[in-house]
Amino acid sequence: MTPEKTASLLIVEDDLALQKQIKWSLDRFDTLTAHDRESALVQLRKCAPAVVTMDLGLPPDADGVSEGFRLLGQILAFDPDIKVIVLTGQNEQVNALRAVAMGAYDFFAKPFEPELLNLTVERAYRLFELQRENRRLQQAYQPDALAGLMTRDPEVLRICRTIEKVASSNATVMLLGESGTGKEVLARGLHGASPRRAEKFVAINCAAIPENLLESELFGFEKGAFTGAAKTTLGKIEMANGGTLMLDEIGDLPFPLQAKLLRFLQERTIERVGGRQEIAVDVRIVCATHQDLNALGQAGRFREDLYYRLAEIVINIPPLRERVGDAALLAHAFVRRFAQEQNRSAMTLSEEAVRAVEKHPWPGNIRELENRVRRATIMADGSQISSTDLGLKELAPDDADSVLDLRLIRDHAERKAIVAALGRVNGNMARASDLLGVSRPTLYDLMHRLGLK
Repeated sequence: MTPEKTASLLIVEDDLALQKQIKWSLDRFDTLTAHDRESALVQLRKCAPAVVTMDLGLPPDADGVSEGFRLLGQILAFDPDIKVIVLTGQNEQVNALRAVAMGAYDFFAKPFEPELLNLTVERAYRLFELQRENRRLQQAYQPDALAGLMTRDPEVLRICRTIEKVASSNATVMLLGESGTGKEVLARGLHGASPRRAEKFVAINCAAIPENLLESELFGFEKGAFTGAAKTTLGKIEMANGGTLMLDEIGDLPFPLQAKLLRFLQERTIERVGGRQEIAVDVRIVCATHQDLNALGQAGRFREDLYYRLAEIVINIPPLRERVGDAALLAHAFVRRFAQEQNRSAMTLSEEAVRAVEKHPWPGNIRELENRVRRATIMADGSQISSTDLGLKELAPDDADSVLDLRLIRDHAERKAIVAALGRVNGNMARASDLLGVSRPTLYDLMHRLGLK
């Protein structure tokens, strides 16, 4: 397969006669030429060639190799995927091997055979195209680790950036927030963005399992350890070996088990219930709770030393009522998802329903919103969901802010109005500008000034 003309080949050769010979030999390729390092860099930046053939002896050091190796390093720094074919003299095999060790694709001794050079250049093109297509497919099919989280709130976006930063480490992360704020979504996103993503993500709710069973659930048990223990069973910690373990509602962990969990965090070994053998486990711990662990520690219900072990990275997740515009944004997304699941034609929220969603305090946070929208998509008579379908009613408007700085009040009001408008119209800039009574360029300028994206 002959490469298309759009994929260019750069020939770097200071001997003009040899340069013409190489260009003539490779006439079926879209060739560019350069005679020294500077002109080669100009062509490199201008055309980004897929393949480069180059002589190591370039002016002003035409009898040496310093300029050639300098150019080779700059080409590979510009784009490591560029295939560089080095042309050398008969007695320069050491330099040729050094070039390949630096990252050159291949080398040819001069004088070269045109047919062999053509074949080598064509193979270099093929490899370049395969690598580029493979990267494109990886990007197309690589899911976003935080794809399950939707937000326009600046604080939650900051949390997402924090999650991405700490994902590559093994630091223990504590997620604090009310029930239903998306703690498990963030924990799964942390796992998905980490080097452990190919291994298991295991979650256990410390409040949902009776105290007398929780130890065996966490640490496992040996056969015969207690009545009914018919076989050796792995615990959640051991099951997550190599991956991530989420300890949800860690504030409800019984006090006697806290000491055993602390020992595991210190030693990274466990003993199954009824066992005597220490088992090494490599697992990343993510814990979550809606409780104030500091207050529990002062009340003697949570060990302070365990808290400090768990709180290497603490992330506070704001409730839905504090995320400006997110309630409407999520409501639109839930309507689309549940309408598709229920095989109903395209359903939408009425303007009245959107206003009700924006004003509701959502004590149950995202989980409450999700459940209300799911029920509404089932129960609504038509294709439009009303506030009655959602089980919501109009609420009294909030009191005005007491801040007296006019610039701050204006910026805050503009930010709040823009984010709310974008949430109401599901991100449609034309409808948002109409709703706000400004032109689209004005809306873009306001968003830029306020740091909104």
